[in-house]
Amino acid sequence: MLISDYWLRAILFFIVATLAVLNGVSADDDVIDYRLPSAVVPTHYTLYLHPELDTGNFTGQELISIKVVEATKQIILHSNKLTITSVYVLNREVDKYELDPVREFLIIDLVEELTVDATITLGIVFGGESQNKLVGLYSSSYQTPAGQQRKIATTKFEPTYARQAFPCFDEPEMKATFNISVIHPSEGSYDAVSNMNKIETQNLGENTMATFGMSVPMSTYLACIIVSDFEKKTSTVRANGIGEDFEMGAYATPHQLSKVDFALDFGVAVTEYYIQYFKVPYPLPKLDMAAIPDFASGAMEHWGLVTYRETALLYDDDYSSTANKQSIAGTLAHEITHQWFGNLVTMKWWNDLWLNEGFARFMQYKGVNAVYPDWGMLEQFQILSMHSVLIFDAKLSSHPIVQKVESPDEITAIFDTISYDKAGSILRMLENLVGSEKFEEAVTNYLIKFEYGNTVTDDFLTEVAAVFSDLDVKQLMRTWTEQMGYPVLNVSRSNAGFTITQQRFLSNKESYNEEAEASEFNYKWSIPVTYILDTFASGEVKDLIFDYNLDAAGIEVDNDVKWIKMNVHQTGYYRVNYDSILWEVINNQLIEDPSRFDIADRAHLLNDAFALADASQLAYSVPLEMTSYLAQETDFVPWYVAASKLQSLKSSLQYTDSYSSYLTYARSILANVYSEVGWTVDADNHLRNRLRVSVLTAACSLGLPDCLSQAAQRFTTFVQNPTAANRPSPDLREVVYYYGMQQSSSESNWEKLLEIFKAETDASEKLKLMYGLSGVQDAQLLYRYLELATDESIVRSQDYFTCVQYIAGNPVGAPIVWEYYREQWPQLVERFGLNDRTLGRLIASITANFASEVKLEEVQYFFSKYPESGAGASSRLQAIETIKYNINWLQENSDEITTWLSGKL
Repeated sequence: MLISDYWLRAILFFIVATLAVLNGVSADDDVIDYRLPSAVVPTHYTLYLHPELDTGNFTGQELISIKVVEATKQIILHSNKLTITSVYVLNREVDKYELDPVREFLIIDLVEELTVDATITLGIVFGGESQNKLVGLYSSSYQTPAGQQRKIATTKFEPTYARQAFPCFDEPEMKATFNISVIHPSEGSYDAVSNMNKIETQNLGENTMATFGMSVPMSTYLACIIVSDFEKKTSTVRANGIGEDFEMGAYATPHQLSKVDFALDFGVAVTEYYIQYFKVPYPLPKLDMAAIPDFASGAMEHWGLVTYRETALLYDDDYSSTANKQSIAGTLAHEITHQWFGNLVTMKWWNDLWLNEGFARFMQYKGVNAVYPDWGMLEQFQILSMHSVLIFDAKLSSHPIVQKVESPDEITAIFDTISYDKAGSILRMLENLVGSEKFEEAVTNYLIKFEYGNTVTDDFLTEVAAVFSDLDVKQLMRTWTEQMGYPVLNVSRSNAGFTITQQRFLSNKESYNEEAEASEFNYKWSIPVTYILDTFASGEVKDLIFDYNLDAAGIEVDNDVKWIKMNVHQTGYYRVNYDSILWEVINNQLIEDPSRFDIADRAHLLNDAFALADASQLAYSVPLEMTSYLAQETDFVPWYVAASKLQSLKSSLQYTDSYSSYLTYARSILANVYSEVGWTVDADNHLRNRLRVSVLTAACSLGLPDCLSQAAQRFTTFVQNPTAANRPSPDLREVVYYYGMQQSSSESNWEKLLEIFKAETDASEKLKLMYGLSGVQDAQLLYRYLELATDESIVRSQDYFTCVQYIAGNPVGAPIVWEYYREQWPQLVERFGLNDRTLGRLIASITANFASEVKLEEVQYFFSKYPESGAGASSRLQAIETIKYNINWLQENSDEITTWLSGKL
């Protein structure tokens, strides 16, 4: 009898809990030690892998060179979902071996004790399945233009999935060198690639064995192989005196090879920038990129062989939008940063994941900006990275940047917006504090000092402190890395100037009444404060440090100063709330002359004002009055903030008496900019195109008649005759497909769009069409869409959760998805597993707009019915907290907004 992963985990949990109780330990206590013992460490793997493309199985064997650090009679390493057929140790006798499925250990007992400093060789023969999963060593496939199905095999090991491909010491600190050999079919244009360059090919008849050069020391999660018939384009990366030149390659399915040109050109340019910025050579002989048809993440930074979803690497003018182009550049810049931050220098344990992901997030914006300075990426960091995490981190369900994790579920869950976006924001703040030159010097020193090694947070901060001694950087940074959340600075006018106090910012005022996790710093921060005054010359900025142990800070100014604007360019990770008179003066200045504040500061003022009002810390009239300045706004970044907020207010007010009045007002705010941007895409104006899509999306969402009419007209023309000439510009497709479908909502048009979606082979276009299908207003069609999404021949597994979220984002679809999710939970767990962090986060996404006690009780009941949450534990807390916030928001703000609107209309 086959037992699903879900029930197997449940049974194992029960066994462990029972044993714990029998031994006098509470089942709630952390009784499982998931860490490998420190008695032995690997130094080298000789690994042979044979993915059988036809059967979906794989076999392998390996020799692991091991150094003995402590005397022991056991060798313990990781193995999960593998069949072990042979275990031996050269010149030693194995007593027995067994698998521990809870800790995912392979435990090998030896007859004689191993002595300290001994070197041994462990041999293992093993096999496994590569089908119906997107982690470990797994199968993928694609269809050629001629209709032929082609199979490939590839790997995805981060964070704890290498153990599903070969038994290994699957912890980041246990670095070793690798010699990898891969067996692949000799026919059908198949070949194999891996982290290192190929050094030998051996013909075995039906199969061929490719052997690759010895790697540098690296963690197991960075190993990678691909067996495919992909084709490749190459270019040369010029090291310009820092190391050697090397080849960059880009792989794709043969019929899509032309789509790698943009990625290859950008990849070369940004890599050359990083070499000069880090001043550390790239140590491998090549750096390849590959577009994988099925891939769980957006991309993965394997050393020397970075793998991507097709949407994250392939670019085609006929299908890819301006946003797609920017996303590809950002993803490449992120993954290539990892070749230094993460690969060359790796965190010791997943607690310090931010040293990998925070740096990659921070540097990706610098990298794209270096190649495309006209894209405004340094300002876009605010809206795309910082603003979203400020929302997440204002909840009690957040967590510190440095977070203790142990189990595989906890490890995968920490790959979240805190480890990426908050960490990147803190680095941005730190660079602004110490200066870009000293920051860059510290980065170089850190990479050189710890190359091929492992680090903790203090190691990096030590290097920063060494080049910047003006203040205690370590102590300042501890207040940001070791406690969750962030402060709001309350600013008021005083006789001598301005007085500043700080408190933790929480989005729901009811959260202040709940007990927070203990913090050494009592939720106070050492804050790098920057500010400008109305009397300052353009570009003049002053700063101070507001230490965490001070009750208040003061800024002395002359009597003729009218206003202060703090957190210049929003480089600080905090919010600012002014007293009512200061808000009024700032607002008047914004209306009188918006250019007095630069792009980043205008976006910051809008973002903070709405966030503070949402949290009941500011009268809602303040941000609403601020929107009147938007008639003069022409820049993308501030409009992105405004357009996003106008749409979220629509969702919040949907079932209130002020909904109709609000739509009337919001449409009036958008009317001018909507007319100004129009529907004609600019050939060579990146930010203008980004502005256009942001405005059109908001205008259609808020029901601007002309916008809906234009979308419907273009949509009807296309679905009735789906030729290339009738297809909208790539930048306009999401707006046209979704709102055109919304306005039509006929079953025949939906069926036509579904057939177009099924036939489409371009991955980015497929996502646009997928989004369009979710716009239909027919509940039966949306339910059918949910059912169709479970068919992997229609919606790939990698896109399933995106599809479900699209449907849930439609007010008609939200209750359908919630009902479906509750009914299908056991089947979803069986298909994806509780360790899938995307499944875990789905609950917070589909319940994000719930705003009633009834819905809160439904969610709480669901959690009690299915208490095992896996990698979704924090997402469950977030879902509950968000619903409570939504309920409170309506109680606090709806009447005030109604009153304000009645005075405007």
